[in-house]
This record gives sequence, structure tokens and C-alpha cells, in this order.
Amino acid sequence: MKEDEKIRDKNRRAPQSGGGSREDVPHRTSIKAAREAQHSHRPKTTQPAGEAKKASRPAGERVNRPAGERATRPAGERASRPTGERASRPAVRPVGQTEEGRTTRQTAEQKNEERKQTRIHPERETKSRSIHQKADSHGKKAEKKSGKKSGKKADEKKGKKKSNLIFNIILVVAIIVFCVSAFQLFNIFKGYHEGRSEYDKVRKLAVTTDKKKADKETGDGFQVNFEELLKMNPDTIGWIRFTPEPAQINYPIVQGQDNEKYLKTTFTANENTLGAIFLNVDNMSDYSDKNSIIYGHRMKDGSMFRHLQDYDSKSFWEKNPYFYIYTLDGRKLTYHIYSVGQVEDTSDTYLTSFESEEAYQSFLDMTKEVAMYDTGVEVTTEDKIVTLSTCTSASDEHRFVVRGVLEKEEQVKK
Repeated sequence: MKEDEKIRDKNRRAPQSGGGSREDVPHRTSIKAAREAQHSHRPKTTQPAGEAKKASRPAGERVNRPAGERATRPAGERASRPTGERASRPAVRPVGQTEEGRTTRQTAEQKNEERKQTRIHPERETKSRSIHQKADSHGKKAEKKSGKKSGKKADEKKGKKKSNLIFNIILVVAIIVFCVSAFQLFNIFKGYHEGRSEYDKVRKLAVTTDKKKADKETGDGFQVNFEELLKMNPDTIGWIRFTPEPAQINYPIVQGQDNEKYLKTTFTANENTLGAIFLNVDNMSDYSDKNSIIYGHRMKDGSMFRHLQDYDSKSFWEKNPYFYIYTLDGRKLTYHIYSVGQVEDTSDTYLTSFESEEAYQSFLDMTKEVAMYDTGVEVTTEDKIVTLSTCTSASDEHRFVVRGVLEKEEQVKK
């Protein structure tokens, strides 16, 4: 015991830091050997793994040891243990080798690493924050823009739907108008064709030319079979003809109960826009009045009285100054054109009877005054005239008239 106390006193005096001589401190191997020798006298007990920390004494019991006494071991003595043998310890995993410990350790290491980076690079964090903020602001702006774009697209779709609806309505209306117009044009041209075909048939049936009986004026033996014409239409009162031009004017003349019937009724009583060439209802059918008026349409296809307007040129009149009317009693009436002009439908041109010779002379003077050009043809109160009247392109209230004075009357057929 005394030796142990001496050793402890020596150890107390030994310096605890790096100072002093290494010889004053007992060698570690001797202490280890002493401890091993002390433990070798104790019986070895094996404990199961995980219970190494539990004492082999009853719970709550403590080892009674005198005050100030500590377990002594000879100086330089260390507990002896057979070579290669290790003290049995409980199999306890150090913290961090379990799954939970590993995850905790990794999380802690990540946090520490982030903190270090934050401390080392505060500017990077600020930049990253500003970048994130900018990205968020750009994202919000992009969302707003996308919202606006989607709204604009929706508005554009609505506008397109409305415009498409309006376009479709206009298209349907245009198609309807086109179809109606096409139908009307078809009817018009159909009427022209039917009317021309009808009058061609009438000419073939009623008109003949006999060169043996040709006269000096016309150069042909033009004759009309009125018997055949009267069979087709009892209102027949004559035939009008221009030669050599306008040769298109070559039609039968009728006289109805009024001036309306033959506006839209052909010679053979067919309803057609061409109508017929007819004598004024107030005139005598033998053309014995001072002023006999004959009406005819100005058709766009060149039929009926359309070519009367060729006489607005004096040169045309000079080449074609006459027209002829053939009567039921076989006479041929030759009229010399003396006045051409445009008048209103309410003018005195359409007077058929006169109170006196003076009134008739005034009428003849008026027809010359309104003429488009001076023909130099003399007309007196003793003469009889025929006025040919048709529509104009100027207006519905105007008429184009060609006036002819009876110059010759001859019997060509008995």
C-alpha cells in the first residue's frame, strides 16, 4: 500500500503539459501490465451484446469503498491479457452508422455546407435571390401576357365569328341577287329569241319578193299577203319597211283598242317584251290623218324600232331618206323623212288633229324647229305626215321621233 501511495505522489508531482523530463513519468507499458495483472485475478464474465454498460450488481447497489480510497495498482503494472485476446465489448454501432444516423448526418452536412457557402459567398446569394425575383417577375409578366394573349385570342375568335357570320349573310344575299338577276336575264334573252323567231316566221308566211314586178324605188317586187296576216291577227292594218337601211325595221302594223295592249303583246298575241308595231288608237287605220303616229319599242337586241336612232346622223339620213308603208287595199305609201329629233312624251308632237290650217302650220313649223338637223324637205298644210316614235336612253320621259311626209302613193296590188 505504501508503495502505491508513493507512486501516486510521484504522478501528482509530474507535469500535465509537455514540460518536464520523460523519465519522471512511469512508462505506459508498466501501468498497462499492472492493470492486466489486476484484472487477471477476477473471474471473467461474458455479457451479451448490447449489455456491456450494465453493471453486474443489483440495481441500486453501490460499491462501498473507504473515503479517499481508490483502486490501487502496482506502479508499472498493467492488467495482463493473453496475447491476441481482446476484452469483450458489447456490439454497439457508433452514431452515424445506422440508417437514421446517416440521413441525419447527411442533412446536417448539407446544411453546414450551405451555411459555409452563404458565409463565404454572400454576393452569390444576393445574385441568386435577385435572379429568382427576376424570374418570378418575368413569370408573372409572362402569365399576364399569356392571359392577355388568351383574352385577345378569345376576342379575335369572337370577332372572326361575327365577321364570318356577316360575310356569310352577305354571300347568301349576293348569291340570291345573282340568281334572281341571272333568272331575269335569262327571261329577257329568252323573250328576245322567241320574239325574233316569231316575226321571222311571220315574214316567211306573208312577204314575197317578185323580181319581175320590181319597182324603180325599191328595186325588188316586195309584196305582202295581208290575207294570211289577217288570219293570224285581225288587228292588222299595214306593213312598214325601210330600205336599204335600216333593213331590220320590217314588221306588220296593228291597231288595238288602246295604246297599252301591244306594248307587251306580239303580233301573234303572245306576251313578250318586244310587243308589236302599232298605230295610235286615235288615228284612222288608212293613214288619212294630218299626223298619224306609229309606236314601237327600242329593243337592246336591235329589233323593233331600235335602229330609228341611226337617224341622229345626217349622213345616215342622206343615204336612207325614205320609209314605206303597205296598206290592206294594196297601196304603197312612200314617206320622205324631213325631221328627226328628241322630244318629251307630253309635247305637241303627239297631236293628231288640228282646229285650223294655221294650227297645223304652226305644228309643222315646230317639228322643223326641234329637228336635229335641216333636211331641206318642204312640208305644207296640204301634206300628210307619219311620226315614228320610240323610247330613248336619256330617260323614260323622252322619245326619239322620225317624221316623214307623204311624197308618193301608188297602187301595187289590186
